[in-house]
Amino acid sequence: MIIGIPKEIKVQEGRVAMTPAGVMELTHRGHTVYLQRGAGVNSSLSDERYRQAGAVILDSMEEVYASSEMIVKVKEPLESEYNLIRKGQIMFTYFHFASNKQLTQAMIDSGAVCIAYETVMDRMGTLPLLTPMSEVAGRLSVQQGAKYLEKPQGGKGVLLGGVPGVNPAEVMIIGAGVVGYNAALMAAGLGANVKMLDINLNRLRYLSEVMPANVRTLYSTEMSIRESLRSADLVIGATLIVGAKAPHLVSREMLKEMTPGTVLIDVSVDQGGCFETTRPTTHADPIFEVDGIIHYCVANIPGAVPITSTRALTNATMPYVIKLAEHGWKDACKRFEDLRQGLNILDGEVVYKSVADSLNLPYRELHW
Repeated sequence: MIIGIPKEIKVQEGRVAMTPAGVMELTHRGHTVYLQRGAGVNSSLSDERYRQAGAVILDSMEEVYASSEMIVKVKEPLESEYNLIRKGQIMFTYFHFASNKQLTQAMIDSGAVCIAYETVMDRMGTLPLLTPMSEVAGRLSVQQGAKYLEKPQGGKGVLLGGVPGVNPAEVMIIGAGVVGYNAALMAAGLGANVKMLDINLNRLRYLSEVMPANVRTLYSTEMSIRESLRSADLVIGATLIVGAKAPHLVSREMLKEMTPGTVLIDVSVDQGGCFETTRPTTHADPIFEVDGIIHYCVANIPGAVPITSTRALTNATMPYVIKLAEHGWKDACKRFEDLRQGLNILDGEVVYKSVADSLNLPYRELHW
């Protein structure tokens, strides 16, 4: 198969979809890999390293799209890429369709085979291609929260871990999945008082057993969220409904009960955000203020650390890229249930129910 790797064009997105090690795995199997010139530079991966691994370097994004049977990316295609995507071309990337109807319609119109990293699900019910970036995003959310709590950044002026004789910050994490777990580890390690809220009691029991003593768990209800917000210094939104739009768990009205300078970090922004006041931001312009509350809603948080993120992502995606290249998308999805779960759009129709329901679009059930 001919696989194309274009350079990411989202604002300050430094990741690239594949490392030279990944390229070598494919070329040793007889596949052709086209890489756009400079695609790996921001991840400290030179064109020469890719060339040595067997990639063919092309000058432009247009050439990569035109020459490839499968495009492997990190982030969703942007508007300038829509017309480059061909009918029947495999698009393998993070899409997050449920929060972006324009993108969804563009991919429907393209006739491409859209396989979304974020809905690939294994037999244990985990999300192997979302997990590594959720780990990065969870850890980074605490770093960013600590920064924006500083007074010069508009925050309260609170140190997460406090100092002897002074209380540490109160960190509230809504959602106890991969993002929430990693955020809690980081915040607890810095000495903050951490409260994790979720509706999965089994998960809360497990976390109560394995987390440090400065992490507490609480069943998530509207009342428990409202009460916890009043004392929080940093709030991290980490909810996920696979393939669907995130629920709004913090309303604008709740902000009025919070202390000015509190920081909200919405890691769920890719799926529409779990705060009512969320709107996507970029690394170039990451924050905004609503009712005195600082919002950080960057839609590609792991892109801030591309050297780490690119390698972590390739480790996870590579086995699936190989399956698609070796078998073609149809046979691969028939043989591997986890990949079949990744199919979102096929032949101009939405084939993932949560996406169709979130956007009020027709749904086609797949029959194999």
